[in-house]
Amino acid sequence: MAKIDLINSLEKISSEIPDRILKLDGFIQKENKKEQLEIIIFRGFSSSTTHPIEIDSEKKVIALNYIIKNFKLYKAPLTETGENFIRENENSVFFLNQKNWI
Repeated sequence: MAKIDLINSLEKISSEIPDRILKLDGFIQKENKKEQLEIIIFRGFSSSTTHPIEIDSEKKVIALNYIIKNFKLYKAPLTETGENFIRENENSVFFLNQKNWI
């Protein structure tokens, strides 16, 4: 599955489960060095804490080449206690199953 399909599919699932936050951790390869990449998906929308992203759903969210290494699911809203963590997985297709968001 292409990266754009992965993120768009995760956004669609996220829009149906408004009390979940999915954090994607990875990196962007730039000129022989890796830059950290973090994307947060919440209520059907992606945001990045590390790089500018495209908000037009017809375009790629991240225009650069990237690899996602880990996915972490949290219950919203986040609290300072950190008790919101639900599960994590390194397999990109794991959270494409909506049952894994519960």
